[in-house]
Amino acid sequence: MNDDFTPECSSEIDAAPATDIEQDAQTLAPTRPADLPEEFWDDTQGTIRTDALIASYVALEHKLDRSLVLPDEDDAEGWDRLFEAVGRPSSPDGYAIEPPHPLLTVDPEVTQALHEAGFNQKQAQLVYDLAASRLLPTLENALGDIEASREKHRLVEHFGGEERYARLSGQMRRWADSRLRPEIADVLGSSFEGVCALYEMMKRQEPELLADGTGDSLAVSQAQLNQMIADPRYWRDRDPDFVSRVTDGFRRLYQG
Repeated sequence: MNDDFTPECSSEIDAAPATDIEQDAQTLAPTRPADLPEEFWDDTQGTIRTDALIASYVALEHKLDRSLVLPDEDDAEGWDRLFEAVGRPSSPDGYAIEPPHPLLTVDPEVTQALHEAGFNQKQAQLVYDLAASRLLPTLENALGDIEASREKHRLVEHFGGEERYARLSGQMRRWADSRLRPEIADVLGSSFEGVCALYEMMKRQEPELLADGTGDSLAVSQAQLNQMIADPRYWRDRDPDFVSRVTDGFRRLYQG
């Protein structure tokens, strides 16, 4: 036996610092792999949390199962399954379209095309809503222009030509603006019948305005000319048409 071994030496070995041993143990303890998310690592045990990893994998499989896969272009059955999955009705009759305007009705050919394209209820309704908000105003404006043109043609023929109608329409417009409420004048001026009624109203109240030498108006008297001269349109506003009527009235009255 080695004589150098003494109880004092044994005591020094037993008293070695515990911190060194703990540091070595920590150095040897397993650490989380760099590419492993923290939720899958158990720091206390130094192991992978297999239960959390399995649960996450199962959830991912369910999600993938619910994902839509586009079928091939010529796979009619596959497209039908896809369209049904996104809400397309089983037949065109299955759409519950609510026409957004009285001029729009459900068109069987349109709904058939929408069904073949895979539109669901919400998408099909949107097509009709867009037609009402975008196309109808354009169509109504176009129809209004056509109707206005047709009405003007009737008025030109009724009043004896383009030139005479242009003059009379200006007189009627100014007369209506000075004597009628704007909404009434607008309604009367928007149709053939309304313009004719406006003409008759003006002719009864102020026949001197319509004396144009064509033989179809009432004769102008000195009393009527005096009234016209006293009218503010003659002496204050100097309305060109009104002044011209007064001048023409005096010419016809005194020159024959």
